[in-house]
Amino acid sequence: MGARVSRALRNFNLEQRAHGEIGRQQPRPAPRHPGTEALLQQQLHDNPQVNEVHIKSEKLVSFLKDVYVDSTDSPAKNLLIDEKSKQVPEYRPPKATLNHEPFGIKRVPKGKLSIVETLTVLNNHKLQSQVWTADKIAEEYSLELRYVKGLLEFFKPFEIKLLPPKQDKKEQISAR
Repeated sequence: MGARVSRALRNFNLEQRAHGEIGRQQPRPAPRHPGTEALLQQQLHDNPQVNEVHIKSEKLVSFLKDVYVDSTDSPAKNLLIDEKSKQVPEYRPPKATLNHEPFGIKRVPKGKLSIVETLTVLNNHKLQSQVWTADKIAEEYSLELRYVKGLLEFFKPFEIKLLPPKQDKKEQISAR
């Protein structure tokens, strides 16, 4: 009901408001500073080609009239939708080690992992790398092998690297 009322108010007197908007005077540019007027006239005098932009060139208009576009594609080809874009992605239920998937995720597209699944996969691989190989993970979660290998190689959330603190120059000198 609210949509009907708002639509009626939005469309009320629409044509008259549009004519009023079209007929409204365009804003005038701000006046130029009197000190820059002489510089502007000097620039226009030194560069007469600036005014050529505003002049209609018959030569260029004739070039434009000679342009002809010939398309060889049939119109039906453009209207056809690619088969891949028409397909609805396949989904699978999340495979979480918990009884429920957090964040309210009910289904995951095939070829993708949820956050919990990603952390579970990485943890399983870290604890039992002989059992949870890249091939098994790819098969279990319907992933491409190259993506699984990249995930296992580059994504390491459980590794902590402690960097030694930087020593001051004074301490380095005294340590020698």
